[in-house]
Amino acid sequence: MIGRIVNFRGGRRTHHTNQMVLEISDEISSKKENLVKLMGKKVTYKAKTHDIIGTVTRIHGKRGVVARFNRGMPGQAIGSVVEIAADVSVAVTSVNPQPEPSKQDNI
Repeated sequence: MIGRIVNFRGGRRTHHTNQMVLEISDEISSKKENLVKLMGKKVTYKAKTHDIIGTVTRIHGKRGVVARFNRGMPGQAIGSVVEIAADVSVAVTSVNPQPEPSKQDNI
């Protein structure tokens, strides 16, 4: 599943560089029950040289979640895409491949 980093989690005078607010795609975030299923799932931000791994800690608003990462995130990460390893039934939206032609059609 794909998410997008919106901003650091923070308040009026402070921000936490290892906690990010993530926006999830519309099909998942339409119901809070689906967002609750993401709690504890692994999140991976792929930088140029290494990966930064975190976990989803809580829900944020209607369409987002908060993720805590192992180390501070760079400012360039805002607006970029992260991968969320989740097995949510709504998240599986694979394109149906073309069915293979049967051997009888070729005869």
